Amino acid sequence: MEVAVLCMFLLLGMFLRARVPAFRKMLLPASVIGGFIALLVGPRVWGEHSLLPISEATVNSWSLLPGVLIVPIFAAVPLGKGMNEQNSKSSARKNLPSVLASGGQFGLTSSLQSVLGFGIALLCMKFFPSLNLYRTFGVELSSGFAGGHGTAAGLGAILQGYGLDYWELSQGVATTFATIGLMGGMILGIAMINRASARGETRILKKAGEIPMSTLKGYTTDIREQKSLGRETTSSSSIETITVHLGIILADSALAYYLRSLAVAYGIPGLSSIPVWFYALLQMYAINWLLKKLHLDWMLDVHLKSRITGALSDIAICAAIASMPIKAVASYAGLIAIMSIAGFVVTYLVVFPLCRWIFGSSYPFERAIISWGVSTGVMINGMMLLKICDPDYDSPALNDFSMGFAMLSIISIFTSPFYYGFLQSGTTMQNFLWALFTFTLYTVIMLVGRAGLKKEAPENYAKAQPVQPVISGEVGE
Repeated sequence: MEVAVLCMFLLLGMFLRARVPAFRKMLLPASVIGGFIALLVGPRVWGEHSLLPISEATVNSWSLLPGVLIVPIFAAVPLGKGMNEQNSKSSARKNLPSVLASGGQFGLTSSLQSVLGFGIALLCMKFFPSLNLYRTFGVELSSGFAGGHGTAAGLGAILQGYGLDYWELSQGVATTFATIGLMGGMILGIAMINRASARGETRILKKAGEIPMSTLKGYTTDIREQKSLGRETTSSSSIETITVHLGIILADSALAYYLRSLAVAYGIPGLSSIPVWFYALLQMYAINWLLKKLHLDWMLDVHLKSRITGALSDIAICAAIASMPIKAVASYAGLIAIMSIAGFVVTYLVVFPLCRWIFGSSYPFERAIISWGVSTGVMINGMMLLKICDPDYDSPALNDFSMGFAMLSIISIFTSPFYYGFLQSGTTMQNFLWALFTFTLYTVIMLVGRAGLKKEAPENYAKAQPVQPVISGEVGE
């Protein structure tokens, strides 16, 4: 019942995204729109006098959904990786310096947001102890800005798994940052594209540099332009392809619950404190490797898997927003506003000047604008901002950034245990120092990539000259 009601708000969000120009321009997902509507008409805002017959019990059930759905969502991440990707692997090796530079630049930006969040929290704890900040306060800035609403919902599930009683508040704060980052990032990003085009800083700018209406609305009625969900790898007379993918994901999730229950029952040090979703994530790497060794890669389609996890994420995000403890989050409104402004300023100062220094004359603005969009929202925001000034993705910005982003997911396999360990039991200072360490790590990766780029094309780093666009002009709405 609770999920059915939530899906009604998701469909309402889809309708409003298509009809309200402001929602279209900011590319607000239907899950965000629907979630906020459910929040604004429910008991978290109106108490017993909610505008719709939504009980507090229903909202409490919604608050638990992200914690449940995060297990199959994380479990699915490794599934299909390395399968049928020979071309991308050779491309990654060929473009290694730019991949290292792009990935390192985004990684250090995200880490710097964490440094900023924990740093502000430390200052508040020292000078404004009356705020009574919990020890992990500050992680929400990066989780919301660079992580987006999906990561924000996942943060609550992680803290809930550790038995921290403030998990719902932290999830609400992170969701607030995600919303501010997504909306502000798109508005500021379009303004920066207009300014850059006027100054001649864009390398590619065609007259029709606008986001397609099908993307703005979130759908297309032209059947010929509608994309396929993925390959049908099995015959429906035996089993549906989607059942195979979902079966592997849920079987892995079930095994994760079982193994963690054994670790808790026998009190195994370390393993008993690891959340279920992390078991599922690690197990899937092993399952994915086994499937490749058994030559069963034909059975899986990464695009179809992404659609499954995308559906789960839509529900999780909508549920996280709809159940936000709005009154508790409001008590941090001033601090959230200050941290958001600081987050935008720091992200801008790191992204745009740094991309000019890293890439020289090799499409620095185009590379910066996709990084800005992802650092304040999600990948689709970065892609849409890039599409405004590079409509056909002629520059290498999208390819290099995507491969760099994939590289970060590999690095996170080794860094995540430390990150989650500090979240579980570390002090605010320890979390701050860990964020500083990851910032240093990604800075080194970025410098290695930059050195490789300069060695390959030193002419790109000569004294900067004004960039001449293909067609200069003002970007439309």
